[in-house]
Order: sequence, then C-alpha cells, then structure tokens
Amino acid sequence: QVQLVESGGGLVQPGGSLRLSCAASGFTFSSYGMGWYRQAPGKERELVARISSTGGSIYYADSVKGRFTISRDNAKNTVYLQMNSLNAEDTAVYYCRTITFGYVYWGQGTQVTVSS
Repeated sequence: QVQLVESGGGLVQPGGSLRLSCAASGFTFSSYGMGWYRQAPGKERELVARISSTGGSIYYADSVKGRFTISRDNAKNTVYLQMNSLNAEDTAVYYCRTITFGYVYWGQGTQVTVSS
C-alpha cells in the first residue's frame, strides 16, 4: 500500500534551517509528482511546494519563495524540503502528498516550530 513518512521536523530558532524528508513506498515514485503542504493551528492546509516526477517542474508558494527548496531523489524514493530563514509564520505541521492510483495520499505530518 502507498505510504508516505515524513521526518526532520523540530524546534528551531528564527532564522534557522531544517530539512524535511518524505520517504515513499508502495508505488512507482519516479512516475508521480509530489507536494509539501502545511497546516498551522486554526488555519487551512496550504500548498508550500510541489515537484514533478522528474524534478523538471517546481512550484513554490509566494510565502516561501527564495527560502525553501524542494527536491527529490528518485533512487531513494524520497522528496525533501530544505527550509532556510525560518520565521514564526512557518510554524505548522508539514505534510507530503501524492496523487496515485486515482487517490490522494498524505503522510502523517511532521511538526515544525519556529520559536526563540
């Protein structure tokens, strides 16, 4: 079955960096686009970044453009989100997502807290 497992979240000071990973299994990873989403307390889940199956097409939300970098390693079935210059507004649960076999799949999420 399709599984997405995020890791790499934690507590970081403003201006700091984190790298999130999402390990995928149960489908042909290299054939599908992947996305990172986040949900802050009291807010709707929002798209942060997405990457095409080959990595040739990438999209970023305006709020993270220039600070976050999405990438993927198809040999390791893993998608990454490098987050730099973090601020309090980046505090959220971060999820990876894919659409395969006609369904939307989400990981369990990883908490990112930006605080001094």
